[in-house]
Amino acid sequence: MNKYWLLAGALVLGGCQNMEAVSPWVDVGNQIAKNAGYDTDSRLARGIKDVLYTSTDRASAALSQSGAFHLQLPASVQPLARTLRQYGLGSYVDQLELAMNRGAEQAAAESAPVFKQAITGMSVNDALGIVRGSDTAATDYFRGQTESALHARYQPIVEANLRKTGFYDQYKSMLAAYNKLPIANKPSMDLEGYVVDSSMSALFGRIGREEALIRKDPVARGSVLIGQVFGEG
Repeated sequence: MNKYWLLAGALVLGGCQNMEAVSPWVDVGNQIAKNAGYDTDSRLARGIKDVLYTSTDRASAALSQSGAFHLQLPASVQPLARTLRQYGLGSYVDQLELAMNRGAEQAAAESAPVFKQAITGMSVNDALGIVRGSDTAATDYFRGQTESALHARYQPIVEANLRKTGFYDQYKSMLAAYNKLPIANKPSMDLEGYVVDSSMSALFGRIGREEALIRKDPVARGSVLIGQVFGEG
């Protein structure tokens, strides 16, 4: 039965854009859903949720892979990084950047349960609103519902990885002193915040691309799902 929900959800979600072009597919999807007994808004919303589960799982899994991130020290720290390399201390810079990237990857893996909770708690109106909303409605919904929870999960993971460098305490002491300097418009040196923000931006960007795939080419996506439905016999 999940495949019927996936079919209905993908077709309806895709139908938000270029409705005239995809209306035959929407009709097919609606008819299949109706024949299977999923012709109410609440049941259709369950199909949409299945599509969203799949999309967010893909985004989380992709960004949790080793090498998914290529973060470098922020521009505000690059002059210091270059100076360290000139004096043969580049290994410290490399350790720091490695810790940043490993932290970002591990944090991405923590996003899946947060998204699942958001989808589970999604009302029928929320789900149908995503279908009928803008081209970024799903991504915008997830950002609004999960951003604070993700930040809370990401921060300790990033901190733990930075601590592995062995000079985290020195960095925090330097940051505290730097923040007290009476300098106007001084650039941020907060590496934890930088990694967390960069990780979350990458995550929502990935979800946005997943959403775009559904909206941009619903016919092709629908064809695959139809093949799955009829390909079991």
